[in-house]
Amino acid sequence: MVKVKDIVARFEEFAPQRIAEKNDPIGLQLGSLEHEVKKMMVTLDVRPEVVEEAIAAGVDFIFAHHPAMFVPVKHFDLTDPQNQMYAKLIKHDITVYAAHTNLDNANGGMNDWLAEALHIEETKPLLPPKAEVWYKLAVFVPEEHATVLRQALAKAGAGHLGDYTACSYSVSGTGRFRPEAGAAPHLGEVGQVSEVAEEKVEVVFPSKIKAKVLQAMQAAHPYEEIAFDLYQVEGLGQSTGMGRVGKLSTPMTVSEYAAFCKQALGLQGLRLVAKDPTRVVERVAVLGGSGAKFYPFALKAQADVYVTGDVSYHTAHDMYESGLAVIDPGHHFEAICKPHLKRLFTRWNEQNTWQIEVVSSKLNTDPFTFI
Repeated sequence: MVKVKDIVARFEEFAPQRIAEKNDPIGLQLGSLEHEVKKMMVTLDVRPEVVEEAIAAGVDFIFAHHPAMFVPVKHFDLTDPQNQMYAKLIKHDITVYAAHTNLDNANGGMNDWLAEALHIEETKPLLPPKAEVWYKLAVFVPEEHATVLRQALAKAGAGHLGDYTACSYSVSGTGRFRPEAGAAPHLGEVGQVSEVAEEKVEVVFPSKIKAKVLQAMQAAHPYEEIAFDLYQVEGLGQSTGMGRVGKLSTPMTVSEYAAFCKQALGLQGLRLVAKDPTRVVERVAVLGGSGAKFYPFALKAQADVYVTGDVSYHTAHDMYESGLAVIDPGHHFEAICKPHLKRLFTRWNEQNTWQIEVVSSKLNTDPFTFI
């Protein structure tokens, strides 16, 4: 039996909540993390028609990119279509979870998927990246239990450095302690000082698996009270950031690249802001969703074209005068996440033997139509 919390825990190893933008309403939207999952659906949006699709398909867990609740419910008035949707989800016992800007910022996530589709190579984050927090754990264990402990820590993901796994370091020494009344020591006698040959086992790991590693330490360690040090270390791990900027695989003009984007993203139309549509494009920036306000970062990165959604009229004027060409495919171009999310969860389903069915919403939730 797999629960929502099991699926979420694996996803948040890939895109932890801590890398989301401040005040982004991500995470559990409705339902329970303890809910059992037999069939899950991935979707860009949680709209009434998507909920109907999920009910008809027998889905009990919806995983969405866009939060269902951007605005908190103050009055649960069922004449409001949005509230009707929430009521249907509750009635049919469907849990909803959202991964928004944490998926945008994740390495290998939304903006990398967009960059790949738009033939942008040698990418780096468009906005200033944030360094991942890493820890070092130093735990003291009897020598005869050190191997079991190291194996448990490695299985939990500690000691994974680049292409190397199960990395650790040990130092031998002597541990001393005196169990007091009420203690149940694994070694030694109550009231007597004991000396034990111990190993100090050191491993490093990212903060996203901190709880998992500490739980593994607790389970594998023989002592009633475990002596360990835990502290942050610098210079390890990855950096994450919003958007991507890089080299276009094959240079083309602004007009040609706009036509390519329309075809690659399967769009009916898009908007182009360009002083010179004949300018050759060699460097492109992309930011999924509403990224118009971040266009100065595209200028700073010396991008010839910036691809993002929801560009407003006055901001478009500023972009035009700056000389930056901008392609606005609409916010819905983030629907590219659906096949990628399905592949991720299908792979994790097999790796973890969850035995759930993973499906993707087949609906187009773009509210705009080109006529």
